[in-house]
Amino acid sequence: MPSKANIVATYVLLVFIWATAPLAIVWSVSDLHLMWALVLRFFIALPLAVLVLLILKVKFPVDRRAWHSYLAGSFSLMGSQFFTYLATSYLSSGIIALMFGLAPIMAGLIGRFAFHKHLNRLQWLGMLIAVVGLAIICFGGGDQHIHPIGIVLMLISVFTYAFSIFWVKSVNASVNPVAQATGSIFISSIAALCMLPFIWQYVPTHLPQAKSLFALLYAAIMASLIAMFCYFKLVQNIQASTLSLTTVMTPMLALIIGAVLNQEALSVLVFVGALVLLLGIFIYFYRDFKASRTLAYKIKSGR
Repeated sequence: MPSKANIVATYVLLVFIWATAPLAIVWSVSDLHLMWALVLRFFIALPLAVLVLLILKVKFPVDRRAWHSYLAGSFSLMGSQFFTYLATSYLSSGIIALMFGLAPIMAGLIGRFAFHKHLNRLQWLGMLIAVVGLAIICFGGGDQHIHPIGIVLMLISVFTYAFSIFWVKSVNASVNPVAQATGSIFISSIAALCMLPFIWQYVPTHLPQAKSLFALLYAAIMASLIAMFCYFKLVQNIQASTLSLTTVMTPMLALIIGAVLNQEALSVLVFVGALVLLLGIFIYFYRDFKASRTLAYKIKSGR
């Protein structure tokens, strides 16, 4: 088992990557057509993922159930990111990150209405508060880089991402996480190939500016590969509720990074809306956090 310092470092790295990924996406489309930025991201990520698979000597299943699982997982990659990249025309990087903070709540709603899973009162309250925060952001961002179309696109993106998680779990294939990620990137790359005839007219005719090129490589390597390895490592070594806390931490850090590095000014009303939304997410997870702390205390006390 990795040391505590190793786990903490992995956790911090994951939060940092997730907080900076939306800005990388926004920067990558600054000198590239947004769909080409998306397509190139997967074309770069695929050979790197295969290389990691070979270096780690991870088995790559090719049976029918495994391919079903790869297809399901691709909806959290190409499926979700397609709408995220479209949203960059309407939203700042900080708001995109904030919207992704809704993923656990979206997953809770899917679980409740599609799989009849129980939600307690605090979770319903957290959802309601998060929706109020989202409404404040929508109505308070009229003169900012915040547009209702972008909000809708991100809601579709978050829904697709959350639905993919349930789909992968329902397939329940016996696939190593690294193989699962590689297979899903492969399916996403096939989808990217299918997009080429529709976006060929926007093919890059020059080498992108340094900022755009760096952001594209960052999105492909850090957000698509390194973050994936960090995530699965933490899944295996820490409580799920502790990992879920990144949902609260990441959006606020992303808002600060966007404001500092990309001059994304936020009105007071949008900032208030962001705090309300994050409060809703925290309340949604409150019982999980409390249960996790109680369990940790019992383990330490030897009970």
